[in-house]
Amino acid sequence: MKKIAAVIVGTALLMNLFACSNQTSSSASGTASGSGSSTVTGQVTTISGNSYTLKLGTITGSKSTDGSGGAPAGNAPSGGKPTGNAPTGSAPSGDKPNGNAPAGSAPSGDKQTGNPPTGSAPSGNKPDGNPPAGGPGNGGGNFKTFTAGSESLTITINDSTSVTIEGKDNNVTGKASSIKVGDVLEVQLGENHTATAVTVKNLSGGGFGGSSQVTNGTSANTIKESATITDTTYTSSGDDENALRIDGVTAILKNITVNKSGGKTSNTENGDFYGQNAGLLALNGANVTISGANVTTNAQNGNGVFSYGKETTVTISDSKITTSKDNSGGIQTTGGGTTNAKNLTVSTSGNSSAAIRSDRGGGTVVVDGGTYKTSGTGSPAIYSTAAISVSNATLSAANSEALVIEGLNSISLKNCSLTGNMTATKTNDGSENLHNIMLYQSMSGDAQVGTSKLSVSGGSITAKSGDMFYVTNTSSVITLDSVTLNLANENLLTVAGNSSSRGWGTAGKNGGQLTFSATNMNLTGKVTVDTISTLNFTLGEGSSLKGTINIVKNAAGGTAVSNNAVVMVAKGATWNLTGNCSVTSLTNNGTIHYNGYTITLADGTVLKS
Repeated sequence: MKKIAAVIVGTALLMNLFACSNQTSSSASGTASGSGSSTVTGQVTTISGNSYTLKLGTITGSKSTDGSGGAPAGNAPSGGKPTGNAPTGSAPSGDKPNGNAPAGSAPSGDKQTGNPPTGSAPSGNKPDGNPPAGGPGNGGGNFKTFTAGSESLTITINDSTSVTIEGKDNNVTGKASSIKVGDVLEVQLGENHTATAVTVKNLSGGGFGGSSQVTNGTSANTIKESATITDTTYTSSGDDENALRIDGVTAILKNITVNKSGGKTSNTENGDFYGQNAGLLALNGANVTISGANVTTNAQNGNGVFSYGKETTVTISDSKITTSKDNSGGIQTTGGGTTNAKNLTVSTSGNSSAAIRSDRGGGTVVVDGGTYKTSGTGSPAIYSTAAISVSNATLSAANSEALVIEGLNSISLKNCSLTGNMTATKTNDGSENLHNIMLYQSMSGDAQVGTSKLSVSGGSITAKSGDMFYVTNTSSVITLDSVTLNLANENLLTVAGNSSSRGWGTAGKNGGQLTFSATNMNLTGKVTVDTISTLNFTLGEGSSLKGTINIVKNAAGGTAVSNNAVVMVAKGATWNLTGNCSVTSLTNNGTIHYNGYTITLADGTVLKS
């Protein structure tokens, strides 16, 4: 994802650069030649391979609160809710990651590096859905504006270039692929205009980064007065254009048809965050009730029905939504909006296109009944950077994990059928870990750092590939009650750090922290927690576990933490060992069948029958 900001570069510095390079250009073509070392600031306008063309300019704005002109040191705060209105500034363009983290959805995309705060994250608060504060006088303390000049310069950024992503509370390490069109860069140049170091600047001063100016694009049809409309067709094939927009009014729409048949998106983040290029967009506090609709889109960022902004509410029932291009969710909620859905038939086929999708600023989503299917990679049935509740629905992902929760957000399922089938064959989605359900923190700014919560009651969860549950780089809570689990393999639960190849924290420091409880559950398989992670595992009343729990060494050799695996077997619960186990501590109020195996505690005690 993008984070924009800057430092002032004087005219003399630019003149010195051009003197060294023997090239002053207002065009964006070619790779500048020359030698010498200097620093420039510019906004990325085009990217071709390792060649990045910058529109050179300067930065103006307030100083940081610590007087240093940079982001204050320290980890991002773990609690509280973001406040304020959407920050101002120019929105960067570029694709979001595959994995609905990762493009407004896919966790497997190019997220930025960073670590969640240490310790336990807050467990009760959900974000209010607004993009973070950061405008003048809004408490950000580091708001800046980039002003482009007349000169352009093409530079080379390769894998050996040091890339730093500037944030509000900490700077994190990135890579060349983290840089997107629209980013403002501070670049140290070496020989032949090859960058030795790049800082992606954070103009907004907020902790979220990314596209900072609310840009909804245009609309072919806009409802600006309260109305009841029946049997009407709305179409669009224009770039950055909605087929239908409901702007700040109350509208009742019955049996409408919305067809977004084409049109390019100039900025995928504007599409992901603000509804640009969506089929139907409600915004500015609109209250929209839709029934019997047929919504189809065939354009990137062609999200079917999009609810954007605090106090905006979309209530949709008995409708069909079909999207076919990348970054095109079925129902999308951002910026604190609300979506209520009942008995929908949703199908998406693009990559990074969750059927139930949220992004920057989150909001509230309540779904009852219906069928939600995805077939693209990086397209979970549900991707949550919001508070999402789903009941009595059938949810499936043919080439992706079943669901993903990022950061301080939640998913609650009741009496649902959920199936995932994450693949690593078409993209590198599975390069980190194949899994069916993931709770994580990408550090991209799309979700506030905090506790990810998953609650499942009744119904079933089926994994056709990968671990059933995977937790990394976040604090989390998973609660299961009376759910049927169908595993793809012997791996029930993995809590571990990751390699940081996808930007999810720093290897050796990005473990997961999980509180797991199961009531009235029949669990099978292996539970593993690595040495930099923690697991509080409760096998609750009426539950059984046929399997093992083990502490394993962190793959990156990170410093071990205490209380890796604290296990409790409650009264009325049974644990049947299928192998030797290692845990930090064990409280047994139920029944353990050792079956000839042992449980080794952290103090060296060996338990056996």
